[in-house]
This record gives sequence, C-alpha cells and structure tokens, in this order.
Amino acid sequence: MSAVMGWSLAGLAVLIIAAMSGYAWRLWREVKRRDEARREEVERANRNCLESLEAIATAMLGDQVDLVEGALRCKVLLEIIDPSLLERDAFWVFVDIHRLTEHLHTHSARQALSAKQRFAEDRERIALQEARQGELHEAARQVLAFKREWPHG
Repeated sequence: MSAVMGWSLAGLAVLIIAAMSGYAWRLWREVKRRDEARREEVERANRNCLESLEAIATAMLGDQVDLVEGALRCKVLLEIIDPSLLERDAFWVFVDIHRLTEHLHTHSARQALSAKQRFAEDRERIALQEARQGELHEAARQVLAFKREWPHG
C-alpha cells in the first residue's frame, strides 16, 4: 500500500470517527432533553394530584363530599403519585374502602340498575361511610399533612 493511500484511509477513518462522535453526542443530548421533559411532566402531574388531594381532603373534612367517594378519589391520586404511599398506615383506609366498594356499580352501570337496586347500594355506601367516618376524617387530615410536607413527606 502506498503512503498516499495509507494517509487517505487514515483521514477517512478520522472523518468517520468524528461524524459518529457528533451523531452520538446529538443522540445523548436528545436523551437528556427527553429525560428532562419526562421529569417535568411527572412533577406537573404530581402537583396537579396534590392540588386535587388537598381539595378533596378539605371537602371530606367539611363533609362537603361523600366520604366514600372522597376516599376512592384519594386512593387513585395517591396511587398516581406513588403506589407505595398506599402502604402507609395513614392511607390504608382508602385501600380498604376501595376493596369494600369495588362490587358497587358506577356511572352508566349504576344508571342501568333499578331504583330498588340503587337504593340498596346507596344504603351500603352510607353505612360504610358512617362506620368509618372517624378513620376517613383522620386519613383526610393525613393527606393534608402529606401535601404540606411534599416532596419530603
């Protein structure tokens, strides 16, 4: 192989390596950008969930919302933020309420029930709410405390 051919191949190799390095750097920047966008989206979703949790917990404490409905909504919002939050003793009542009411009909399925069936389900919800009112109010207070301490709580 001639010296010119050797230097040409070496130059070509340097150009290829430089081009591949530039492409890798561009890909790395795109990954960083997407990671940042994902992190910001999670933070925004958590802020929205925390605001909703605060509104629901406040309404629960003021008896402005059905406590069973409030508990179900709190469970979903806490699960969105971090499913492990539901393992806390303070929030376990939300999981229990969900377990005890998951057989009840909602939305269009509830509308399809007869008046007698809806009344029976309403009585069941009311009985559960009355039996667990103290626990649900305490859980609502814990939600407000959690919101105040977020993200360290």
